[in-house]
Amino acid sequence: MTTGHSAPCMWMRGGTSKGGYFLKDDLPADTPTRDAFLLAVMGSPDPRQIDGLGGADPLTSKVAVVSKSNREGIDVDYLFLQVFVDQAIVTDAQNCGNILAGVGPFAIERGLVAATGEETRVAIFMENTGQVAVATVRTPGGVPTYAGEAAIDGVPGTHAPVPLEFRDTAGSSCGALLPTGHAVDVIQGVPVTLIDNGMPCVVMQAQDLGITGYEDRDWLDAASDLKTRIEAIRLEVGPLMNLGDVREKSVPKMMLVAPPRHGGAVTVRSFIPHRAHATIGVLGAVSVATACLLEDSPAAQVAHVADGARKTLSVEHPTGEMSCVLEVDEEGAVRTAALLRTARKLMDGTVFG
Repeated sequence: MTTGHSAPCMWMRGGTSKGGYFLKDDLPADTPTRDAFLLAVMGSPDPRQIDGLGGADPLTSKVAVVSKSNREGIDVDYLFLQVFVDQAIVTDAQNCGNILAGVGPFAIERGLVAATGEETRVAIFMENTGQVAVATVRTPGGVPTYAGEAAIDGVPGTHAPVPLEFRDTAGSSCGALLPTGHAVDVIQGVPVTLIDNGMPCVVMQAQDLGITGYEDRDWLDAASDLKTRIEAIRLEVGPLMNLGDVREKSVPKMMLVAPPRHGGAVTVRSFIPHRAHATIGVLGAVSVATACLLEDSPAAQVAHVADGARKTLSVEHPTGEMSCVLEVDEEGAVRTAALLRTARKLMDGTVFG
């Protein structure tokens, strides 16, 4: 597929994902034309994405569309687009907290936000769900730096830290933290928690699906019977989560949890939704960590959670862990969630579709 379009683009790694970052005004204003261009940029639909820049994986076939914000107290607006690998689909049905990690540096690089000293806080409105996140970007000399001492699992080496603080995440896509009003529902005989604290997720115990929860990604991706059963549950819960028919949607994510093995709070295997995740999405981790705090939920039954109003929950995944810092009120409801990510500029130039 070719479209004849071109646009300025910065290719960046954000967290454990990678994709193209565009200024909104540099993309076609018409959504079908924009989507056709982005499909061509990535080389979709094709399992190898050989005719584009996509990396043949949902985690490397992502797009950030960024613009100066007119909202009070907000610096930039960010629209996340997931470009499917083997289907001609571009969807805005979810956020991406990993790609979010690159939005602050990109906004400063493009002159949308002025650096304020050694560190610059960038308030970001996430258009997909109406949430706000604040990214803190290191800007020595008034420019973003990507070099630093922060390490995150799933990314080799160390880089400058990009702390992300999330606000008002509960019910961002489903209208409520628990769209059914229950901490536990039973779907096709499996106890599940249907939850949305930044990412719509279905959280269930791995053992209830006949696995341990410690399998690696390749094993999970090859387990066709398991994936068929997970998808049947996903399709049934879509309407219950106020997401409608999710057959062609990338949400909800499917989270299989087990007791932690490496000193963390919980172990998770994430499907996004049809392929096993190499790690876990940022906002998916927030939703899973929140599920661990719900009394008698499938996650709470296997999780190890410390007491106190400020809780650090290490979510173990196939290639390491992701730590979520949750602050809860006197009723136990989550007030704020924060995570540490990193980002790196990989390329800046013109991309052709």
